[in-house]
Amino acid sequence: MSAAIISDNTELTQKVIDVLKTIYDPEIPVDIWELGLIYEVKVNADADVVVTMTLTSPSCPVAETLPPETEEKIRNIVGVKSAKIELTFEPPWEKDMMSEVAQLELGFM
Repeated sequence: MSAAIISDNTELTQKVIDVLKTIYDPEIPVDIWELGLIYEVKVNADADVVVTMTLTSPSCPVAETLPPETEEKIRNIVGVKSAKIELTFEPPWEKDMMSEVAQLELGFM
């Protein structure tokens, strides 16, 4: 499963994705984009960014810190007017949501 991209600003959307690829779940040596934790990235014409993401489980130890860290890093991108993280557990995250890169890195392939 790859993230849905809804964008009125392709360049800014790519900057958001690039930043998402620098954020790691501290327990897994793979970034949150490749892990498949990002379900949707929306960037409107006013440079407002909304990212829908999940965690590997509802009881994930970083549930309190990872979404705010992600939101802050997106907010700090030059050109972003506002950033919001929407956390969801529907559908629940599964290993097959990871990219091939992540699966290789973690030894699943």
